[in-house]
Amino acid sequence: MYYEGPIYRPPSEANSLLVQATVGCPHNRCTFCMVYKNGPRYRERPVGDIVADLDEARTLHGSGVRALFFPAGNTIAMPTDALCRICAHARQIFPHLERITVYGSSQYIHKKGPDDLKRLADAGLSRIHVGLESGDDVILRLIKKGCSVRQQVEAGRWTMATGIQLSLYVVLGIGGLSRTLAHASRTADALNRIAPDFIRLRTFVPKIRTPLLKMVESGAFEMLGPHGVLREAATMIRLLDAPSRLTSDHYTNYINLEGRLPGCRNRLLAQIDDALKRPETDYRPFFIGDQ
Repeated sequence: MYYEGPIYRPPSEANSLLVQATVGCPHNRCTFCMVYKNGPRYRERPVGDIVADLDEARTLHGSGVRALFFPAGNTIAMPTDALCRICAHARQIFPHLERITVYGSSQYIHKKGPDDLKRLADAGLSRIHVGLESGDDVILRLIKKGCSVRQQVEAGRWTMATGIQLSLYVVLGIGGLSRTLAHASRTADALNRIAPDFIRLRTFVPKIRTPLLKMVESGAFEMLGPHGVLREAATMIRLLDAPSRLTSDHYTNYINLEGRLPGCRNRLLAQIDDALKRPETDYRPFFIGDQ
């Protein structure tokens, strides 16, 4: 089995077989992300090499594998023919597979378009993890996400229309103090328009070797404290009507918010109200991330 560079997978893929399909990230400009800033450069692995790794995994683990994740950071950017071939091969040799999953940013999903996304769904791709981050265009430009809210919404809706599950990540606090209300309200609007299967909350933590850390250290970016992050989450949840599963499965978050929207809204807001009664010193301290 071949692995190169940082290999990350979502917490929800903890039990998935990991077979590397791409190396690095083709965008690699996001100002908050440190993962590939020191390389390796993005490339797609040859289909024959990926198939060989799948076959080796079949020998090692048998036919009972139920979940498969294809790293690295933006595997949806692979040529559609190649990604279809490895998905189809995986379905053939692992007959009990319930899920094939990749990371993919909205700009590369948007480049695929509805037709290629349908081809991927037919080949067996069943879930894409996407860093939405924010539904505010001002913030998307600040963090150099490489796409607009319009593209995010279109990419998300096209994905949902194929039957591929969509897991969207929102970063609380990514707009700082100056954009907190815009971030909460405009992100809720984008999520309502997409109505993804999953909304996964993260809390902004500045990372080493990133431009956004330099802005934090210079004072150009003013971070939210724990109460500010919780209030931002409450504003967003009040506005969310999408029938999505909300989850907070990450170490950066101050509290765990879980439930099916919109029915869980009042319970989550009450949970946040209780959390706001605690002093900020009760929560984890500020830290700079190194992974």
